[in-house]
Order: sequence, then C-alpha cells, then structure tokens
Amino acid sequence: MTSVQVADPVELTQALVRCPSVTPADAGALDVLVQALEPLGFVCHRLTFEAEGTPPIDNLYARLGTSGPNLCFAGHTDVVPPGDPSAWAADPFGGKIADGKLYGRGTSDMKAAIAAFVAAAGRRVAAKGAPAGSISLLITGDEEGPAINGTAKVLDWLAKNGEVLDACIVGEPTNPNYLGEMIKVGRRGSITGYLTVHGTQGHVAYPHLADNPLPRLVRMLAALTAEPLDRGNEHFQPSTLAITTIDVGNPADNVIPARGSASFNIRFNDEHTSDTLKDWIRRTCDGVGGPYDLSFRVSGESFLTLPGRLSDLVASAIQRVTGHRPELSTTGGTSDARFIKNHCPVVEFGIVGQTMHKVDEHVAVADLEKLTDVYEAVIDGFFGRDGAPHENASPRA
Repeated sequence: MTSVQVADPVELTQALVRCPSVTPADAGALDVLVQALEPLGFVCHRLTFEAEGTPPIDNLYARLGTSGPNLCFAGHTDVVPPGDPSAWAADPFGGKIADGKLYGRGTSDMKAAIAAFVAAAGRRVAAKGAPAGSISLLITGDEEGPAINGTAKVLDWLAKNGEVLDACIVGEPTNPNYLGEMIKVGRRGSITGYLTVHGTQGHVAYPHLADNPLPRLVRMLAALTAEPLDRGNEHFQPSTLAITTIDVGNPADNVIPARGSASFNIRFNDEHTSDTLKDWIRRTCDGVGGPYDLSFRVSGESFLTLPGRLSDLVASAIQRVTGHRPELSTTGGTSDARFIKNHCPVVEFGIVGQTMHKVDEHVAVADLEKLTDVYEAVIDGFFGRDGAPHENASPRA
C-alpha cells in the first residue's frame, strides 16, 4: 500500500470492500489497514478475543503519537451478508465504480468512513507532520454480530494498558439523505424481554380441568402496550415497546396448551434505565397474576453526549466542507458508541445511510471525498492547524 493510495479514500475503500469480511471473518481487512497505517507512523496492535460459544474476533488499535490529547476514530470492518449476489448490479465484494458511485457490501456501513479517516490522517501527516498529541483508530470485526469480542474488550485492553481516549468519532452512516445532515450525539438503549406464561394442559371441552395460560399472556402484553412509556424530551424521541413474536407451538385445535411465550423489544431514552424498565415489566406482569418466567437481554443503555466542544467542533467542520449545519440527533438503533461513552465524549458522523445493508449498497464518490475533507478539518480543529493542541483538544467538559 503506497502513500499515494493511503491518501486516496476511494482506492482504500475499494481495497477494504474486496475483503469479504462478513462477521466473524476478517478476510484480510485489518491487514489492509495495517499496511496503510504503519508507513504513517502508527503503532498497530492486532487484538484477538474470544469467549465460550462465540468465534474469535480480530480487532485493531492503532495509535500515532504517545502523548495526549488522543483523538480516536472508531469503526468496524465486519459487514452483514450480501444476500443473493446475482441480485446485485455489481459484485458485492468487487468495489466497482459506476456513474459516480462505489458499489459493495460495507461501503456505506462503514468501510468508506474508515478509509476517509485514514486518508485524512495521511494527508495531515504529509502536509504538517504528526500533531502534538495522538490520533488513534479503534477498529472491530464484531459490530454487526453479538458485539461480545469487539469494541468492549478492546476498551478493556486500552484501560489495562494505560491508553486514554480524550474524544472519539464513530464513523457510522449517520446521514439520512445527504452528507452533512446529521450528527448522532446519543442513542436510545435497547432491552429485549422474553416472557413465558405457564398453565396446565387439558382438553378444550373440559376447560375447568385445565389452566389456559394464553388469556394471561394476552393481558400481560396488552398491559405493557396500553400506554406510551414517555413522550420524549429535548434530545430523544419517545421510547417504544414492540412485540416481536408470540409463540405457542400448539399443533392441535382441541388442546389447551401448557404455556405460551412472547418476546418484545424496548428502545428507550434517558428517562429510563434497563433496571427501571425491568422493574416496571415485572410489576405489570405481577398485576395480571399467575406463574410466568421472564428474562432479559440488554444490548445497551441510553446515553447522550451533551452538545458542547466536541459536537461544535465536528459540526463546524461539516459546515465548512458541505455548507450544511447538521442536526444533533439521537435517532436510530444502537452502535458501538454505547461502549465508548463510558471512556470519553463520543459523537457519530459518517456517510449517507440510505443503502446500508441493502442490495447494491453504495457510496457516492463525491461524498467520500467530502467526508475525508470533513475528517481532516476535524483533526485540524482538534489539534490546531499548526499542530499545537487546540482548546478543543480535550473536550471532556
């Protein structure tokens, strides 16, 4: 990987797309980044983590410099499966450019953003040398998967090894329609509930000899969805509860089943925590009565990086490059920012997300160039154009 290619976000995106890194496979994607970063002076740490019942995941932490402040870019090289390749207009792992668009799985989510930041760092180093501070990248291969052996464990490794992040930009595709439209400054939390209501099996002709659990299950679900959880607030949309499945598994129409199950997911704002929601769900089910089992999986808590130095820095860079003043938003699903927010202020800004996870996923080449300019402006603003630390260089306030 030559320095010219490193400074070219298009070529680097193509190189990453040509690695079919469907979770949990790395398929050479991190090798591409190491080959791009080491000539710039980055010290690269390949970090592989695994846990029982999950495949090993390759991650990367790369840092240019040893002193603070440390501006980190976080992202993921893993992608979702492409589906039927014949449904694509171009090879999903070919990196083809047509009509000003670069096609491939992961272009939008989010290999283009990674390439743009690497290119921005390369241009900064070539023009002005390394900044008085550090630039780092935290890249995982487990964002689209269970997120067990990825960013969370890399952050633990950083803490154990004395690595401090002062601010972080996550390169998720944050813009709904056009580049510069939106920065994500927070995310709603996510909790999934698994409810099983128990009864006694019996013949439908003799219901008094059975105990049908299904009416209780229906009443519990009705009670959980009867009223809005909240009405939202200045920074967040209202929390939502969606029933995702109701299962009985009863093939007979003359048998009262012994149990019925349901699952539901809550996307919640900062008016709740997963613990307060668990308590509310249990009280609601207890109000209906009868035996039941209830378990939960929490994907992440809600969080908010209050508007301030970091969001102002990124928004100003976006406005200078694109002419748009971005909205500060907390919409959408979860991201790895939910782990990073415990370590430093974090915001998200990347490419337009209209085609992420879709057939013919693509990124506009012009947007890729502009995103690189935005990231370079952020680096300049963070460290100061002359390389000296800027007042925004430690935006923890």
